[in-house]
Amino acid sequence: MRILHLHCDYVEFTPTKKEIPAAEDITPETIRLEEVFVAFIAVEKGDDDTVASKAMFQIGTVMERLGCTRLLLYPYAHLSADLAPARIALDVIDAMQKQSKYGETYRSAFGWTKSYAIHVKGHPLAEGLKIIRSGGGSDESEAVRAESKIVSYWHILTPDGTMTPLNDYNFAKNEGLEILAKYESAKNRGGDDRPPHVALMKRLAIADYEPASDQGNMRFYPNGRLIKSLIERYVTKTVREYGGYEVETPIMYDSDHPSMIKYFNRFPARQYSIDSEGKQLFLRFAACFGQFLIAHDFQMSYKNLPYKLYELTRYSFRREQSGELAGLRRLRAFTMPDCHAFCANMPQAISELDTRFDLSRDVLEEIGIEKERYEVAIRLTEDFYNKNRDVVLNLVRRHNKPILVEMWKDRFFYFVLKWEFNYIDSVGRATALSTDQIDVENGDHFGIEFVDSNNKPQNPIILHNSPSGAIERVIYALLENASHKLKKGEKPTFPLWLCPTQVRIIPVHEDTVQFAKKIASYMNRRMVRTDIDERNESLGKRVREAEKEWVPYILVIGSKEAASGFDGEISVRDRRAGGIINLTVEQIISNIREQVRGKPWAMLNQPRLLSLRPQIMV
Repeated sequence: MRILHLHCDYVEFTPTKKEIPAAEDITPETIRLEEVFVAFIAVEKGDDDTVASKAMFQIGTVMERLGCTRLLLYPYAHLSADLAPARIALDVIDAMQKQSKYGETYRSAFGWTKSYAIHVKGHPLAEGLKIIRSGGGSDESEAVRAESKIVSYWHILTPDGTMTPLNDYNFAKNEGLEILAKYESAKNRGGDDRPPHVALMKRLAIADYEPASDQGNMRFYPNGRLIKSLIERYVTKTVREYGGYEVETPIMYDSDHPSMIKYFNRFPARQYSIDSEGKQLFLRFAACFGQFLIAHDFQMSYKNLPYKLYELTRYSFRREQSGELAGLRRLRAFTMPDCHAFCANMPQAISELDTRFDLSRDVLEEIGIEKERYEVAIRLTEDFYNKNRDVVLNLVRRHNKPILVEMWKDRFFYFVLKWEFNYIDSVGRATALSTDQIDVENGDHFGIEFVDSNNKPQNPIILHNSPSGAIERVIYALLENASHKLKKGEKPTFPLWLCPTQVRIIPVHEDTVQFAKKIASYMNRRMVRTDIDERNESLGKRVREAEKEWVPYILVIGSKEAASGFDGEISVRDRRAGGIINLTVEQIISNIREQVRGKPWAMLNQPRLLSLRPQIMV
């Protein structure tokens, strides 16, 4: 459906003669309406009651902004060359009139030639064009339905090159891979079990659901924001060192922009839509659009390639089904590091793919997610596999474990190969973290070109890499790791560089508080996040609470330590090693700085004194 809408001082029209056999039977008369919102409507093939509902919602949104309460629906075939049959068009326009909730609603006669006079107001919102697309409703796109019909052939590929059909593979020594295989082949993203990390994220004051927002949008408390920002900075630093050039792009795009229409409809994700001044915008679900539009404006030579653009999107949006949402694991608004490499040819793309595979593996390891906790899946077309079997086998050997292979007879997506590192949690769910794709379509679709060695224009092959996956999912994986340790009777921890508090000082008596403050001030200047629990609580309770917060180092300061000064040894509870050791302040700082070498640092994101911190009501 196409709608030209005009905010008018008045419109006056008179039906003059029937234009088509299906024209309505009416008695022609002149009608004049003042202070009216006029919607000229062309109903197109495939339009139905769902389109009528969408159209009325968008019309109503604009009318509310304008404060207009009078609407005229005006059938106007001249807006489209792909018109629906007259009977269907009349039914759709009737449905729009019946669904109208916006004051007085009028409709001009269908199928008549009319003479009319109109006076449009002179403000920026007075004119607009909308294109309402059929199919999919508000929650499901054609791409989602089409994806569900794709026939997948599942195999397990081992490092020795053996490809075994999924049902014939013996998973006796590969429990995690079995969970991934069952989870992916079932295509089930829901689940009734509450992920263990949800309780932990609340108890540790990291994040929680935001009741005043849409589902799948989270609030991050000071501790959570600190952890999240450090991971963001580390991933960005790693990509920049690899050679990615950082950019920033808009979070919303015009769904009717020529470059967007095909990508928007093909990508299997649910969208958030926004109506703005006659444009139907959608919130981005990836950084692809912005980076591709930037690359479109580059003049590139083969000598510039591979050229890498990078953005940490805060945020990307996907309107996942409510049953799929689960804590930090699957959200509707998320932070995604996204690095695209524009490559001259397939050999260059494959070489870059190998580099990014290793980079992504290193990123997860440095963040604190062990290789044993994730499994690899490769999704590809049969044609790509037959032509590039050694490429696929090389990835398997780099992983040095069997992997899951999903193969398609035909290419439905824009890529011919995609690999994923899938985290396996304690309730049997698989969640994609790092990923990369070989895109053979969007270089042409977005008009991205480079000049080859023969001075001829070519479209690049594009790689889509997220070296960590969504930052929120990384935190989910760290919390699930901790839950796994709890089940085994071990003490859970964060990587030291991510701990909101690295050192907790507990002064035994009030007269040792000043010395504790001097140590804390000195440690924070030396880039060790240190706070003080000087509350009027027992020593045992304060130690227990530090343990509950997973503080890695607890320093107990008594009269002896205060008298010894900075040169004396202090009793240190080491959460990781277990037990109590005696170290000087400089030794503690040196020990911590060595462990966090190469990682970003941030100051405390809470008051240094625990007595000044508010309690979060969970």
